[in-house]
Amino acid sequence: MGRPASYDGVALVAPFSTNYQRYSIDTAHHWIATALRGSLRAAGIGPADLDGFSVSSFTLFPDTAVGLTQHLGLCPRWLDHIPMGGASAGVALRRAARAIQAGDAEIIACVAGDTNHIDSFRQLLSSFSRFAMDASYPYGYGGPNASFALLTDRYMTDYGASRADFGHICVAQRENALRNPNAVMKKPLSMEQYLAARPIAEPIALFDCVMPCAGAEAFLVMSEDAARARNLPYARLSAAIERHNAHATDPIQLRGGWTMDVDVLWEQAGLGPGDMDLVQTYDDYPVISVMQIEDLGFCAKGEGAAFLRARDLTIAGDFPHNTSGGQLSAGQAGAAGGFIGMVEAIRQVTGQAGETQVRDARTASVSGFGMINFDRGLCSSAAVLSTGALA
Repeated sequence: MGRPASYDGVALVAPFSTNYQRYSIDTAHHWIATALRGSLRAAGIGPADLDGFSVSSFTLFPDTAVGLTQHLGLCPRWLDHIPMGGASAGVALRRAARAIQAGDAEIIACVAGDTNHIDSFRQLLSSFSRFAMDASYPYGYGGPNASFALLTDRYMTDYGASRADFGHICVAQRENALRNPNAVMKKPLSMEQYLAARPIAEPIALFDCVMPCAGAEAFLVMSEDAARARNLPYARLSAAIERHNAHATDPIQLRGGWTMDVDVLWEQAGLGPGDMDLVQTYDDYPVISVMQIEDLGFCAKGEGAAFLRARDLTIAGDFPHNTSGGQLSAGQAGAAGGFIGMVEAIRQVTGQAGETQVRDARTASVSGFGMINFDRGLCSSAAVLSTGALA
């Protein structure tokens, strides 16, 4: 397999996050528009300057990115809709970067957002996946909790991980979230509280599950020259990968698509796992974060729990992880859950993270995982960001 061309010259600017709300009477359109407006204002440009637009959302239906161009008064010459859940940010960024390099667009907004009405999550599950409808709904359960309970149990059985190992992730992320003003979770979480939480789907308990909420995330992609001309601090895209339906014959998913392209990722970046100043993993359940740590080469398969257990995952620790609190404590705003780590990483390497800033952060890895289709997530992505000029 040939090596993909570099992403030299691509800049990520103007990261923006809305405040997250547990429930909202507003539409996904409102949340996406709010994030887009915030990102454009941060860059000092207007909607007319935007000639590329990429959207990820679950609750935008029946609209797509196409309908949003009319709703928001946009007229892009490059348009993309990324229905890939937690992998969306990496995929959106990768494709937008290539469009910038090709000259297909000069400024692309990548936005993800969802609302959360009282009945939104049930409606989403009812039509999320044909596989799930056929294979699991007839047995009386649907949604990710049951699927990830099976995966978590198998991981614990095969590799000896404990609930306390997963709790180490959750407790650290809550500490990080307490410094994030946009986060839904506002109370400290102790290991004792984590272990005593009510069961949801054994071995998963309350604090292993993300909290659905409403919100949106956004950032802009342009050339480094354009970012410098506007005097904008920017992150460089050093590497990016995506993979879909990887390892389809595995009886249960204990590895993801990152394993197929991890060597390309680090070779392209000219860096390795040990060079990362912070790590952002997709964290709808803690076992998925452990899987990413392993599959991206931070440690060997099966050693993720021990690797993380030996490290301080907080903002001031020796392995800063999901510094905004991640989805487990900031909240999962639908498809924006796939963007929260990317937007935070851009803030970090450009020195704009405020209370969640990691000292001297110049490099970050961001990975995503999405679209669980009955028994496994089908989409994976990863990117490496580094500090650019003016940052």
